[in-house]
Amino acid sequence: MIKNGISTAVVKRLPRYYRYLGELMEAGTERISSGELSKLMNVTASQIRQDLNNFGGFGQQGYGYNVEYLYNEIGRLLGVDRRHNIIVVGSGHLGQAIANYTNFERRGFIVKGMFDKNPDIIGRNVRGIKIMGMEEIGEFIKKNKIEIAALTLPKQQAPEIAENLVAYGIKGIWNFAHVDLKLPKGIVVENVHLSESLMRLSYNLTTRDEK
Repeated sequence: MIKNGISTAVVKRLPRYYRYLGELMEAGTERISSGELSKLMNVTASQIRQDLNNFGGFGQQGYGYNVEYLYNEIGRLLGVDRRHNIIVVGSGHLGQAIANYTNFERRGFIVKGMFDKNPDIIGRNVRGIKIMGMEEIGEFIKKNKIEIAALTLPKQQAPEIAENLVAYGIKGIWNFAHVDLKLPKGIVVENVHLSESLMRLSYNLTTRDEK
Protein backbone atom coordinates (compact mmCIF):
# COMPACT_ATOMS: atom_id res chain seq x y z
CA MET A 1 0.00 0.00 0.00
CA ILE A 2 1.25 3.47 -0.89
CA LYS A 3 0.37 6.61 1.07
CA ASN A 4 1.74 10.04 0.22
CA GLY A 5 4.15 8.27 -2.12
CA ILE A 6 5.62 6.17 0.72
CA SER A 7 4.95 2.44 1.03
CA THR A 8 3.44 1.03 4.21
CA ALA A 9 6.45 -1.27 4.56
CA VAL A 10 8.79 1.73 4.77
CA VAL A 11 6.59 3.47 7.34
CA LYS A 12 6.50 0.30 9.46
CA ARG A 13 10.30 0.29 9.57
CA LEU A 14 10.62 3.89 10.77
CA PRO A 15 9.90 3.15 14.47
CA ARG A 16 12.64 0.51 14.39
CA TYR A 17 15.13 3.01 12.96
CA TYR A 18 14.06 5.44 15.66
CA ARG A 19 14.62 2.89 18.43
CA TYR A 20 18.09 1.89 17.24
CA LEU A 21 19.16 5.48 16.72
CA GLY A 22 17.98 6.33 20.23
CA GLU A 23 20.13 3.51 21.62
CA LEU A 24 23.11 4.76 19.58
CA MET A 25 22.65 8.25 21.02
CA GLU A 26 22.56 6.86 24.56
CA ALA A 27 25.82 5.03 23.79
CA GLY A 28 27.43 8.28 22.65
CA THR A 29 27.63 7.44 18.93
CA GLU A 30 27.67 10.64 16.87
CA ARG A 31 27.86 9.28 13.33
CA ILE A 32 27.09 5.99 11.63
CA SER A 33 27.23 4.61 8.09
CA SER A 34 24.42 2.66 6.44
CA GLY A 35 26.70 -0.39 6.53
CA GLU A 36 27.22 -0.12 10.28
CA LEU A 37 23.53 0.46 10.88
CA SER A 38 22.66 -2.54 8.70
CA LYS A 39 24.75 -4.84 10.90
CA LEU A 40 22.92 -3.64 14.01
CA MET A 41 19.45 -3.90 12.51
CA ASN A 42 19.93 -6.95 10.28
CA VAL A 43 18.66 -4.93 7.30
CA THR A 44 20.74 -4.45 4.17
CA ALA A 45 22.58 -1.16 3.77
CA SER A 46 20.86 -0.77 0.41
CA GLN A 47 17.43 -1.09 2.06
CA ILE A 48 18.35 1.53 4.66
CA ARG A 49 19.49 3.98 1.99
CA GLN A 50 16.35 3.35 -0.08
CA ASP A 51 14.10 3.84 2.93
CA LEU A 52 15.74 7.09 4.02
CA ASN A 53 15.90 8.43 0.46
CA ASN A 54 12.10 8.49 0.50
CA PHE A 55 12.40 11.35 2.98
CA GLY A 56 15.39 13.19 1.53
CA GLY A 57 18.26 10.89 2.40
CA PHE A 58 19.61 12.62 5.55
CA GLY A 59 23.18 11.46 4.88
CA GLN A 60 26.23 12.20 2.75
CA GLN A 61 28.05 9.61 0.68
CA GLY A 62 31.25 8.57 2.39
CA TYR A 63 30.30 10.54 5.49
CA GLY A 64 27.36 8.59 6.87
CA TYR A 65 24.51 9.81 9.05
CA ASN A 66 24.57 12.19 11.98
CA VAL A 67 22.83 10.01 14.58
CA GLU A 68 21.15 12.79 16.58
CA TYR A 69 19.97 14.63 13.47
CA LEU A 70 18.57 11.45 11.90
CA TYR A 71 16.91 10.48 15.19
CA ASN A 72 15.22 13.88 15.45
CA GLU A 73 14.13 13.90 11.80
CA ILE A 74 12.60 10.43 12.00
CA GLY A 75 10.93 11.47 15.25
CA ARG A 76 9.45 14.44 13.41
CA LEU A 77 8.20 12.17 10.61
CA LEU A 78 6.61 9.87 13.17
CA GLY A 79 5.06 12.81 14.98
CA VAL A 80 6.73 12.01 18.30
CA ASP A 81 8.18 15.51 18.48
CA ARG A 82 4.66 16.57 19.47
CA ARG A 83 2.51 15.70 22.46
CA HIS A 84 -0.43 13.34 21.90
CA ASN A 85 -3.12 13.04 24.55
CA ILE A 86 -4.56 9.53 24.89
CA ILE A 87 -7.43 7.91 26.74
CA VAL A 88 -7.72 4.21 27.52
CA VAL A 89 -11.22 2.82 27.00
CA GLY A 90 -11.50 -0.48 28.79
CA SER A 91 -9.45 -0.44 31.98
CA GLY A 92 -8.98 -4.12 32.74
CA HIS A 93 -5.58 -5.80 32.87
CA LEU A 94 -4.50 -4.76 29.37
CA GLY A 95 -5.76 -1.20 29.72
CA GLN A 96 -3.98 -0.81 33.05
CA ALA A 97 -0.79 -2.26 31.58
CA ILE A 98 -0.87 0.39 28.84
CA ALA A 99 -1.40 3.16 31.39
CA ASN A 100 1.47 1.82 33.50
CA TYR A 101 3.95 1.72 30.61
CA THR A 102 5.97 4.87 31.22
CA ASN A 103 7.97 4.60 27.99
CA PHE A 104 4.98 6.00 26.07
CA GLU A 105 5.47 9.34 27.79
CA ARG A 106 9.07 9.50 26.57
CA ARG A 107 7.64 9.34 23.05
CA GLY A 108 5.13 12.10 23.70
CA PHE A 109 2.07 9.89 24.23
CA ILE A 110 0.40 10.98 27.46
CA VAL A 111 -2.38 8.88 28.99
CA LYS A 112 -4.79 11.49 30.33
CA GLY A 113 -7.81 9.40 31.25
CA MET A 114 -9.13 5.86 31.71
CA PHE A 115 -12.70 4.62 31.35
CA ASP A 116 -14.66 1.46 32.02
CA LYS A 117 -18.17 0.10 32.59
CA ASN A 118 -17.23 -2.12 35.51
CA PRO A 119 -18.34 -0.50 38.79
CA ASP A 120 -15.77 -2.61 40.69
CA ILE A 121 -12.85 -0.73 39.14
CA ILE A 122 -14.37 2.72 38.56
CA GLY A 123 -12.71 5.08 41.01
CA ARG A 124 -9.42 3.18 41.14
CA ASN A 125 -6.18 5.03 40.46
CA VAL A 126 -3.58 3.75 38.00
CA ARG A 127 -0.36 5.77 38.17
CA GLY A 128 -2.37 8.71 39.43
CA ILE A 129 -5.06 8.37 36.74
CA LYS A 130 -8.56 7.82 38.04
CA ILE A 131 -10.71 5.28 36.19
CA MET A 132 -13.98 6.97 35.24
CA GLY A 133 -17.34 5.75 34.05
CA MET A 134 -18.10 5.57 30.33
CA GLU A 135 -20.70 8.35 30.61
CA GLU A 136 -17.90 10.85 31.27
CA ILE A 137 -15.94 10.22 28.06
CA GLY A 138 -17.51 12.83 25.79
CA GLU A 139 -16.97 15.80 28.07
CA PHE A 140 -13.48 14.60 29.01
CA ILE A 141 -12.37 14.38 25.36
CA LYS A 142 -13.51 17.93 24.67
CA LYS A 143 -11.98 19.44 27.81
CA ASN A 144 -8.62 17.71 27.45
CA LYS A 145 -8.17 17.86 23.66
CA ILE A 146 -7.85 14.09 23.32
CA GLU A 147 -7.02 12.85 19.83
CA ILE A 148 -6.21 9.16 20.38
CA ALA A 149 -8.17 6.41 22.12
CA ALA A 150 -6.76 2.99 22.99
CA LEU A 151 -9.59 0.46 22.77
CA THR A 152 -9.03 -2.53 25.05
CA LEU A 153 -12.59 -3.82 25.00
CA PRO A 154 -14.42 -7.03 24.13
CA LYS A 155 -15.07 -7.09 20.39
CA GLN A 156 -18.85 -6.97 20.90
CA GLN A 157 -18.61 -3.53 22.51
CA ALA A 158 -15.88 -2.00 20.38
CA PRO A 159 -17.72 -0.96 17.17
CA GLU A 160 -20.43 1.11 18.90
CA ILE A 161 -18.00 2.71 21.34
CA ALA A 162 -15.57 3.51 18.53
CA GLU A 163 -18.34 5.30 16.64
CA ASN A 164 -19.18 7.30 19.75
CA LEU A 165 -15.53 8.25 20.24
CA VAL A 166 -15.34 9.55 16.68
CA ALA A 167 -18.49 11.59 17.28
CA TYR A 168 -16.80 13.09 20.35
CA GLY A 169 -13.81 14.16 18.27
CA ILE A 170 -11.31 11.30 18.43
CA LYS A 171 -9.08 11.21 15.32
CA GLY A 172 -7.11 8.02 15.89
CA ILE A 173 -7.90 4.66 17.46
CA TRP A 174 -5.38 2.14 18.75
CA ASN A 175 -7.54 -0.93 18.47
CA PHE A 176 -6.80 -3.97 20.64
CA ALA A 177 -10.31 -5.39 20.17
CA HIS A 178 -10.44 -8.41 17.86
CA VAL A 179 -12.76 -6.75 15.38
CA ASP A 180 -12.29 -4.65 12.26
CA LEU A 181 -13.79 -1.21 12.81
CA LYS A 182 -15.77 0.51 10.08
CA LEU A 183 -15.31 4.22 10.68
CA PRO A 184 -15.56 7.39 8.59
CA LYS A 185 -12.82 8.23 6.13
CA GLY A 186 -10.08 10.24 7.78
CA ILE A 187 -10.15 8.34 11.08
CA VAL A 188 -6.85 6.56 11.56
CA VAL A 189 -7.04 3.06 13.02
CA GLU A 190 -4.04 0.98 14.09
CA ASN A 191 -5.08 -2.60 14.79
CA VAL A 192 -3.14 -4.64 17.33
CA HIS A 193 -4.19 -8.30 17.17
CA LEU A 194 -2.15 -10.07 19.83
CA SER A 195 -3.46 -13.55 18.98
CA GLU A 196 -2.60 -13.09 15.29
CA SER A 197 0.94 -12.10 16.23
CA LEU A 198 1.23 -15.19 18.42
CA MET A 199 -0.08 -17.39 15.59
CA ARG A 200 2.51 -15.93 13.20
CA LEU A 201 5.18 -16.85 15.74
CA SER A 202 3.72 -20.35 15.98
CA TYR A 203 3.71 -20.68 12.17
CA ASN A 204 7.35 -19.64 11.94
CA LEU A 205 8.32 -22.11 14.65
CA THR A 206 6.37 -24.89 12.93
CA THR A 207 7.85 -24.26 9.48
CA ARG A 208 11.32 -24.03 10.99
CA ASP A 209 10.91 -27.46 12.58
CA GLU A 210 9.72 -28.90 9.26
CA LYS A 211 12.87 -27.81 7.38
